[in-house]
Amino acid sequence: MQAQIQALLAAQGGVGAGGAATGSNMGSHMEVAKPAIFNGEAGRIGGFITACRLYIKMRLRGNTVEEQIQWVLTYVQGGSADVWKENVMEDLEGGEVEYELVEEFFTILRKEFGGEEEESVKAAELRKLEQGGKMMEEFVQEFKRAARGSGYEGQPLIEEFKRGMNGGIRRKLMEAKNPPASIEQWYRRATALDRNWRESRREEKRLKKKEVGGKQEQRQILP
Repeated sequence: MQAQIQALLAAQGGVGAGGAATGSNMGSHMEVAKPAIFNGEAGRIGGFITACRLYIKMRLRGNTVEEQIQWVLTYVQGGSADVWKENVMEDLEGGEVEYELVEEFFTILRKEFGGEEEESVKAAELRKLEQGGKMMEEFVQEFKRAARGSGYEGQPLIEEFKRGMNGGIRRKLMEAKNPPASIEQWYRRATALDRNWRESRREEKRLKKKEVGGKQEQRQILP
């Protein structure tokens, strides 16, 4: 199996944590980011699987399930992940396990390194998130990523989102005639308010600059 993995790596241009690949058995020239090395850390399992899933969809769709799994295993390195990887490779070589779809392998991977520990890590990350100086679009994406797999949903999820966003936007939405009811409404309306506020600030700066420039010009032409 080691020889098969090396051959697959050579065909795909080798392993580079977080790097971009340009070769493809699908003949596409689109660059697709490779996943970062996964060392068994529970809080990173979701992002690792997502990155692998995207790369396989874009570049390895035509490969066999076994080849796709072998490719994923090349990015499982370090810590407790090494021992698990070695056991999986032995099982695959011995024909003790067989997967019809790569998603079945991802399920096993998530159960091994995620589970309750991943949920607690995600929940802790969610509770620490704050918008600060970030645009609402960026904050929403960070919040969605942390919320996925955190165990939060419904009203508790909305309360965490309200807590993390900047106070001015939160107050406007809560005092609105029809406040947002669902988390998706909170995402959408908070993003719109934040965008309008930033656009208003840019317009104010533009007008102020124009006004100052006009006064300076006027002083220059006075006798």
